[in-house]
Amino acid sequence: MKTVALGKQGLMVSQMGLGCMMIAGHYGTADADESTRVIDAAVDGGVTLFDTADVYGGSQNEVFVGQALAKVRDRVKIATKFGFTRPGGGGKGPGGGASGAVGVDGSPEHVREACEASLGRLGIETIDLYYLHRVDPKVPIEETVGAMGELVKAGKVRYIGLSEVAEPTLRRAHKVHPITAVQNEYSPWSREPEKMFAALDELGVGLVAYSPLGRGFFTATINSYADLADNDNRKGYPRFKAFEENRPVIDRFKALAAQRGCSPAQLALAFVMTKRPGTVPIPGTKHVKHLLDNLGAVDLALTPAEIAEIDEIVALAPVVGERYADTSLLQA
Repeated sequence: MKTVALGKQGLMVSQMGLGCMMIAGHYGTADADESTRVIDAAVDGGVTLFDTADVYGGSQNEVFVGQALAKVRDRVKIATKFGFTRPGGGGKGPGGGASGAVGVDGSPEHVREACEASLGRLGIETIDLYYLHRVDPKVPIEETVGAMGELVKAGKVRYIGLSEVAEPTLRRAHKVHPITAVQNEYSPWSREPEKMFAALDELGVGLVAYSPLGRGFFTATINSYADLADNDNRKGYPRFKAFEENRPVIDRFKALAAQRGCSPAQLALAFVMTKRPGTVPIPGTKHVKHLLDNLGAVDLALTPAEIAEIDEIVALAPVVGERYADTSLLQA
């Protein structure tokens, strides 16, 4: 596994990270023992960036991740996110069924409180990369990022990032404190980050791609909407509700992967890493076999012709449905 620079402030991470939301049971029930094996296998495979958030699993995901990585803390970078609130301690995380159940708080007070709480749950003294999960429309981004910068000065956070952010907001934030990374959704059918490539390069900001497999759509392990369990939050996502309309995309994608001699997941991950070298995808999984398959993508180099063919697949079969049911969760 190669190491890449994430941004220009000195953070070095593996070229692929592990998104830990799925081991919180967001996409159906997760097995704790198998999830521990996933994290162990990721470490053994050279992964050094592990991504969680204070909203995942009712905050218990941070506890799980912190405990699983405690024995290798000196070898890994832990990223977590804050900003979502659950009224009365309830509500869901940022999924298709979260509309009305999730608030956002980017106030300086919440920045400090959330950081202390995450440090306690993770069992660490310093968060390696601390993201604002979503921009709070009620609070100027300058105030939120200013408070995050104070955490860096206090030694509680090493680097800061923004998740699901648009270029104008990034530029405003970067003037207050250097932003190390933007974590936006990026996959063969979620292409919004490509509009920011030039700005990211100009500012020296890294790109972390969440949901690089289209929330499992590009793994070819889901064959219909009915395959999703009742407790799988993807049932609320518009693109999965329109599965049949979107089937031509995955059918063509599977055919191209077979032609290339790789899995659809590997092809999707290689696409993300090739489109903008240095982009770090953070696919999540609940199973070791899927993790190992994902890691195989780091050795897969795509040609310009193959990239163009993937572009054409999406162009010929336009994606049906927004990324989220609640459009307030989209870039701000």
